[in-house]
Amino acid sequence: QVQLVESGGGLAQAGGSLTLSCATSGTAASIYPMGWYRQVPGNQREWVATISNGRSTNYADSVKGRFTISRDNAKNTVYLQMNSLKSEDTAVYICRMHGTNYWGKGTQVTVSS
Repeated sequence: QVQLVESGGGLAQAGGSLTLSCATSGTAASIYPMGWYRQVPGNQREWVATISNGRSTNYADSVKGRFTISRDNAKNTVYLQMNSLKSEDTAVYICRMHGTNYWGKGTQVTVSS
């Protein structure tokens, strides 16, 4: 059974940093592009960043220059390093295995101003 489990969320102050992890199991995740999304209750899910199986990356304009997505295929884990956090980054962050229907359940990030 394929599972994606996020961790690393929590409370941070504006200007601070957090690193999220998405651990995958049950499949060879290294062959799939992986993405991070975020969602605020009542709003649509928003794409944040993607990393391909070749490690090329893309970012939403709202996080470009502040967030970094990376992956460690040996650990079957994808990371999202978030720097210079803003209150508008507050959301549930969810990882996705692109090309499949697999999503994690999310981890809450709250940024206080």
